[in-house]
Amino acid sequence: MHAHEKRVCMNSWQQHWQQQLAEREQRHLLRRVRILDSAQGADVEVDGKRYQSFISNDYLGFANHPALKKALADGAEKYGAGSGASHLLGGHSRAHQQLEEELAAFTGRDRALLFSTGYMANLGVLTALAGKGDCILQDKLNHASLLDGGLSSGADCRRYLHADTNSLEQHLARKAGKKILVATDGVFSMDGDIAPLLALATLCKKHDALLMVDDAHGFGVLGKTGAGSCEHFSLTQDDVPVLMGTLGKALGSFGAFVAGSHEMIEMLIQFARTYIYTTAMPPAQATVTSAALQLLGTESWRREKLQANIHFFRAQAQQRSLPLMDSLTAIQPVLVGSSEAVMHIDQQLRARGFLVGAVRPPTVAEGAARLRITLSAAHKDNNITLLLDAIAEALQAIK
Repeated sequence: MHAHEKRVCMNSWQQHWQQQLAEREQRHLLRRVRILDSAQGADVEVDGKRYQSFISNDYLGFANHPALKKALADGAEKYGAGSGASHLLGGHSRAHQQLEEELAAFTGRDRALLFSTGYMANLGVLTALAGKGDCILQDKLNHASLLDGGLSSGADCRRYLHADTNSLEQHLARKAGKKILVATDGVFSMDGDIAPLLALATLCKKHDALLMVDDAHGFGVLGKTGAGSCEHFSLTQDDVPVLMGTLGKALGSFGAFVAGSHEMIEMLIQFARTYIYTTAMPPAQATVTSAALQLLGTESWRREKLQANIHFFRAQAQQRSLPLMDSLTAIQPVLVGSSEAVMHIDQQLRARGFLVGAVRPPTVAEGAARLRITLSAAHKDNNITLLLDAIAEALQAIK
């Protein structure tokens, strides 16, 4: 190809990109990157300005915890800055192994396996455990990584109505005779509600289906010890054979894990491409997560404070007649409706020094744009009250 032809080709791509981006901006759907100039916390500096943050998944306030910063420094001193290789080619350190054993014990599973991110964990699990001729059934509101993993697996993928066990049972009955994997979020990331795991586990046993729970937003927060959604419902490895959890939310660290039986973990080691063909997380980061697991026990007051903040937020929001959704978790959506309206409110809140999530399609359905407010143990009552006052005034102004 001549230089002129290459230039024409690139120009056509450039035009296409410009059109796509312009259309997205016109529909108030353009995403923008904020630059964080401080450590994560209830008070942050973004793009040079101070804000009260209600946008992070740092539910327990661990991300800037002195004990975790010390663990990272000590881990780097001992293991260096990077792992240097994949887990299977010399990158699996003693720190990784220790963390996997701690996670298995903490969740009551035989074994655990580390992944670099939750997205990679979900892709790895679904493509390793299901394939052509199998069936994957997923909750309609599952995280994008579960949906993408299902599509990548080559299996027959179907979605049942959100948290609807009758809908799931109908799908299970129609797929009788196939190997079936049922996947669900433990806590749904945009609605904040908890999946009916007890009923799902009963159905999966009845139909000989494999149940997988993505507990990204439950792990560290729910349950008596913080072991997550399964502990919240007293469900064992036999009830939920495949458990995925992330380490960069409530635990304030980074990465993800999958926990389950010896055989299931061995299957992932052999067949999960997102585990096999990528560099292991830095071992120093694994030491941070080990320290965070200890903090879950020694600073359990953080989970109690988070629960108190959730109840306070909901009570105060109801007093102001805010359109809350049915969530008893740290994720508290305020339904707005149109993308234009939610972006207008987001601008008003930022002008008053508040950061919240302005969530629009395609992340949520058309007409269901919302403020996604995430609460932390680090928030104080006064922070929450001021935010709710600002939201109430902004909503009133657009009526």
